[in-house]
Amino acid sequence: MLAKRTFKNQITIPKEIINKFGNVEYFDVKAEEGEIVLRPVEILPRESRLAGIRKKIKSLGLTEKDIEEAIKWARKEKV
Repeated sequence: MLAKRTFKNQITIPKEIINKFGNVEYFDVKAEEGEIVLRPVEILPRESRLAGIRKKIKSLGLTEKDIEEAIKWARKEKV
């Protein structure tokens, strides 16, 4: 299928193609070997990302003190 780049560097993706991706709103765009490659990206709400992080921290058995110490360690000046 053919798609034309507009004056504002926009490309309309043909309906037959975009319909295969459901309600995807965002795509990662890369140039690979002379081709433009679009990959669908799911943007998760901040709350769900934080919930995943909290779950991981809990599964690792980390405490609030452990997190505070890790932050202090990461922020200290390198000599």
